[in-house]
Amino acid sequence: MRTVDDLITAIESFAPASLAEPWDKVGLQVGSGLRKLDGPVVLTIDLTEAVLAEAVGLKASAIVAYHPPIFEPLTRVTDRTPRQRIILGAIQHEIAVYTPHTALDAAPGGVTDWLCEGLSGGKPGEMHGDCRALTPHENAGLCKIVTFVPESAVEKVRNALAANGAGAIGGYKVCSFGVRGTGTFFGGEGTKPAVGEAGRIEHVEETRLEMVCPPPAVALAVEALRRFHPYEEPAIDVYSLEGVPERRTGAGRRLVLDRPARVGELASRLRAHLGPEARVQVGFAGDEDALVTTIGVVPGAGASLARLAHEQGCQVFVTGEMRHHDVVASRHAGLSVVLAGHTNTERGYLPRLGERLRGMLDGVGVEIASSDCDPLTVWA
Repeated sequence: MRTVDDLITAIESFAPASLAEPWDKVGLQVGSGLRKLDGPVVLTIDLTEAVLAEAVGLKASAIVAYHPPIFEPLTRVTDRTPRQRIILGAIQHEIAVYTPHTALDAAPGGVTDWLCEGLSGGKPGEMHGDCRALTPHENAGLCKIVTFVPESAVEKVRNALAANGAGAIGGYKVCSFGVRGTGTFFGGEGTKPAVGEAGRIEHVEETRLEMVCPPPAVALAVEALRRFHPYEEPAIDVYSLEGVPERRTGAGRRLVLDRPARVGELASRLRAHLGPEARVQVGFAGDEDALVTTIGVVPGAGASLARLAHEQGCQVFVTGEMRHHDVVASRHAGLSVVLAGHTNTERGYLPRLGERLRGMLDGVGVEIASSDCDPLTVWA
């Protein structure tokens, strides 16, 4: 039977926790990874008391709550406050709680790309335009270990490094690069060279062997290198490598439309994409009939990226909510603003997430919480 760990593996195969913002609290927040998924998995944007009651009624084994229910530190877990009651209730009913939040925003095909699909004028699953991250995610920086080995020992040293964490690139192992050259040394008194003799200049045909290595494994890999290298004092260089940015992964999106559109048309597309009950507000910066091609997109509360979007040539900024003064500042800068409500720019993605998880977790039921809703109601 599938477990919570299987659920986490499935989600993090397309939205790894490493994509989350540094301030975020993504991951398993309640429960054990070994807990069996003998009941459905419930998807929600906000884990409210109503959603928890629904999950309990469904005999759910896990809840995937987009927004972290534990964000600020808890000093106690009692039944005295709603937030504590939610956590306590999940524990009492053995319901695991996992949150993907900004990792799911940043991931290719995640919440932000889903918003861009609707704004681009394409059908569900289609993107009409060029879409890239406003802040490209950078892979964690690796190190590179370089050493110089006589031809006869190259395979032994390469395999020793690979067995201790070096040479892994994605799904590939024992990755290395080697180039031949000539090394020289002069062995002083008391040395015992593995090649040649002490007391004279020696020229040795060697291979420069290079392998990447994650920083935590460097010490172990270097220790193994020394153990299997034939030289008394092998030359070892360790370089820090910069992370590699990923164009389509990261916070926010810069969408360049295939065909220019008016801001009002973009607002209409967004409302149609989010559903007829969505309330879309527009702050025009200039001519309402002007055609635009470049849009900044951030689900939820995206004000912190508005300036960056403007700097990258965006003419319109689409997000869920912004403070009044942030809207005014954006319009003064010539950046039109389209707001559609914080959770309304997120909740419509849940059906797609559910479909994806059903395809990855055979035999596990996935339900979208019917009690999850926008906390604000438009009063007619």
